[in-house]
Amino acid sequence: MSDETSKTSRARELRKRQTTSEGLLWSVLRARQLCGLKFRRQHPIGSWFVDFACPEKMLVVEIDGGYHDETVGKDLNRQRQIEQLGWRVLRVTADDVEQDAETVARGFARELGLPFEFERRKATGSGMLNLKSTNRDRAR
Repeated sequence: MSDETSKTSRARELRKRQTTSEGLLWSVLRARQLCGLKFRRQHPIGSWFVDFACPEKMLVVEIDGGYHDETVGKDLNRQRQIEQLGWRVLRVTADDVEQDAETVARGFARELGLPFEFERRKATGSGMLNLKSTNRDRAR
């Protein structure tokens, strides 16, 4: 298996096991909702996978849950290595995300020097198409 294939598999596995706070923040960051920026989940950078990345702005967002209290040294070493690759790392707590994900997103915009813009994604994805066809079938 190639390195890219294994990274893709690992990223998929991590996305399947996302935490509550990762799911909440993703619901705000996905589909260019925040300031029109494209974010990726469980994005590989070097030998690491970061919670969220915005390649356009070279921004990494990491959510620190309770277990991060025990791994502060490792986390800071990892952050330094990611920053040496040219990325800016913002850390937020899981509690802050779970209390108010929009306020956390406002903080990202402020850190990037951007006016806060949030455009809720449109419900037009393939899931909506499947829902519409199911409803049509029921009407028949």
